[in-house]
Amino acid sequence: MTASAEPLYGADDLTHLEGLEAVRKRPGMYIGSTDSRGVNHLFTEIVDNSTDEGVAGHATKVVVTLHADGSVQVDDDGRGIPTGVHAKSGLSGVELVLTRLHAGGKFGGSGYKTSGGLHGVGASAVNALSHRFDVTVRNGGKVHEMSFAHGTPGVFDGPGPKAKFTPQPGLRVKGKMKRGERTGTSIRYWHDARYFEKGAELDVEQVRTKLRNTAFLVPGVTYVLRTATEGSISEETFHFPNGLADMVEFLAPSDEKPVSGTLIIRGEGSYKENAADANGVMRSNVERHAEVEIALRWGTGYERTVECFTNTIRNVHGGTHRRGFDRGATKALQEAISRTRGLLKAKEDLPTLDDVLEGMTAVVHVRIPEPQFTSQTKDELSTSGITRVVQGIVERHLKEWTENRKTKAEAKVVLQKIVDAARVRLTQKQQKDAARRKTALEGAAMPPKLVDCRTTGISRSELFLVEGDSALGSARMARVSEYQALLPLRGKILNVQKASLGDTLKNAEIASIVQVLGAGTGRTFDLSAMRYGRVILMADADVDGSHIRTLLITLFAKYMRPVIEDGRLFAAMPPLHKIVTKGRNPETIFTFTQREMEQKVAELEAAGKQIVKPVPRFKGLGEMDADELWETTMNPATRSVRRITLDDAEAAEAALELLMGEKVEPRRNWLVESAARVDREAIDV
Repeated sequence: MTASAEPLYGADDLTHLEGLEAVRKRPGMYIGSTDSRGVNHLFTEIVDNSTDEGVAGHATKVVVTLHADGSVQVDDDGRGIPTGVHAKSGLSGVELVLTRLHAGGKFGGSGYKTSGGLHGVGASAVNALSHRFDVTVRNGGKVHEMSFAHGTPGVFDGPGPKAKFTPQPGLRVKGKMKRGERTGTSIRYWHDARYFEKGAELDVEQVRTKLRNTAFLVPGVTYVLRTATEGSISEETFHFPNGLADMVEFLAPSDEKPVSGTLIIRGEGSYKENAADANGVMRSNVERHAEVEIALRWGTGYERTVECFTNTIRNVHGGTHRRGFDRGATKALQEAISRTRGLLKAKEDLPTLDDVLEGMTAVVHVRIPEPQFTSQTKDELSTSGITRVVQGIVERHLKEWTENRKTKAEAKVVLQKIVDAARVRLTQKQQKDAARRKTALEGAAMPPKLVDCRTTGISRSELFLVEGDSALGSARMARVSEYQALLPLRGKILNVQKASLGDTLKNAEIASIVQVLGAGTGRTFDLSAMRYGRVILMADADVDGSHIRTLLITLFAKYMRPVIEDGRLFAAMPPLHKIVTKGRNPETIFTFTQREMEQKVAELEAAGKQIVKPVPRFKGLGEMDADELWETTMNPATRSVRRITLDDAEAAEAALELLMGEKVEPRRNWLVESAARVDREAIDV
């Protein structure tokens, strides 16, 4: 087909989905999925609107009825959806919020201080995906009603979704409210199964869990679940006056004893974020007020349960408030453990977050205006400012709890439990490391030139990458065979900054390093699988030795970067000279540069001491005897090593590319420009 014969693509090929049509076209975008989770999300959207009335202090009871015909009904005694006419749209408040996306009272106005609904999408999305949607509103002394079929307002001539439907706009007045009757809203809907996967249905247990959780979070509201079957109705009531304390008691495993009482943490704070005002204009540094409530306790078990909520909405995947809780709890309890005498033994590491959470049951609930979530289903909070607020509140309360005279004894029991958890975790890790290291040795033949160590633990073991076979002889006699391993390298390895990955792995010396470390390369590198706790580059103290170290550092930076990032790569610093004094009590002093040697000799002679001359210079590691090599380079108590870091990753990458990369011209220019800065007296000649 020629270019001129191809179909044209013009403006008429574009599609504009108006109103609720977009919801029906792509339901997953609005309710998360089209399986049973999506069906349950429809219910969640409706009941959350009633809950918002309870949080605002206008509703005391929410009744959910699951009818035998599959419909769901939610009744509340709140203020009722506004029934007046909206000036801009000309629609009643009821029709506006149920037929227009992004319409409602939750966009920073005076309707709600905080709410679970955010986008004005929930109820209208449910309406769009329902065969029939009935709403009854009691306010202003009148009872108003309205019905919809797939979001279109109208009238049904009988009960149920199969009744004849006639489109008809407008809200109808059914009659007057009875004396003593409370205001409120009643919604009943029949979802359309055509928009969902085959077999998708409402999970009654999830409905029950949702109502129970919300009753814990909003102690002032009673939730009732009525399940109707043919000829009978069962009823459950959820009301928990103690709020989150009751929730922690409910969530905690029944087969474990509490180690502490239930701690209640409450606090308020503020944060700033960029947000749009009522006119849609983006404003920077808008101040937000946050309310935080947390309940937690520790038990004797090992399981941890931390449930997170934002404005009563459960965040299954946590989010920024969970991050603040984790950081605050870890920091406060680590500091308390450090302050408490007798908890930690000498050289023991502080416990980690996993140790703090072991056996903990906690509920984290924040109330914030206009929260941000990662999706319409609100599974994860993404409002960044709340992290610092929650962390600060948690730190302050836990510090007070650990220091208060009345709770100090209880806190110490918890701190001891956390320390014990850390010790068990480390012991288990050592056992796993030993098993993994044994498997690695048995499962693959190590290079024959590897001189391995005997230890089965990872943390203490060291692998020395030794320049040349001559140095290997002295190092082999000098090392502690229990935890020091040696791998000799023949000559200079390949410059990996210039080579491809394939060429890199073909290099025999590099292949030996990768095989011995046992953690892979590049994106598949697994630091936890590395067979040694430290890697030490041991090359001669000359120009060739420096070049070898540079090539090895380039290898690790490009293909095994986590070793550097975790601070586990070191360069040995062997001495260059050996100064020996004469007399009854001769001294031996090692120096590392020509200038240092000359200064030390002058200093000793000025003190009246005689020096054995000429001062011996080591041409390489192989010239040292085992005792000298051990004392100066391999003994952890007396050696000097330099940790290799990548504090500024971009600068390090740029330097490696300049010095070791393929482009010669930038390197030549840099050498010429830098020549004037060289201290010629310091050059080792």
